[in-house]
Amino acid sequence: MATDTALLVIDMQIGNVAQAYRRDEIVGRLAGMVAEARGAGTPVVFVQHEDDWPTMRPGGADWQFVPELTPAAGELVINKRASDSFYGTPLRQELTARGIKHLVVTGVMTELCIDATCRRATSEGFAVTLVADGHTTEEAPDLTAAQIIAHHNLALKNMAQPDHPIRVKPRAEISF
Repeated sequence: MATDTALLVIDMQIGNVAQAYRRDEIVGRLAGMVAEARGAGTPVVFVQHEDDWPTMRPGGADWQFVPELTPAAGELVINKRASDSFYGTPLRQELTARGIKHLVVTGVMTELCIDATCRRATSEGFAVTLVADGHTTEEAPDLTAAQIIAHHNLALKNMAQPDHPIRVKPRAEISF
């Protein structure tokens, strides 16, 4: 991928993925993507949710990143308090300062943080590639996690801005 691309890893924290659909598969896939991006010199940006919930209080055990997806020294970590990774954070400014124009989006809570961040990224002028099999969520009362993921892959694919599209691709079609 081009040098203006960054891999965005959203909220892959112990408490957020404890009950996630296909947790181990997703963590393994993202760990491979992070390693490949690092090896290619592609920036990796980690987003970390924090709030007043007991499980997401900064410093708590559940707030920590899963061990397989721990930021390396010098990698950008953005702390957020809303679903949208841009809202109230320096994410846009940090990406712009690094010359990033394209985000490869992965992570957890498909219907919340993944959806909100993808939509906002296009509004902020970024091209987005959502990794179709690189995000997850939990089961819901009326929908399975697989249904939620499939729905959001389709909805976001169809939501593209003319100059800033959202492409939805499986991991197998993405390389750094």
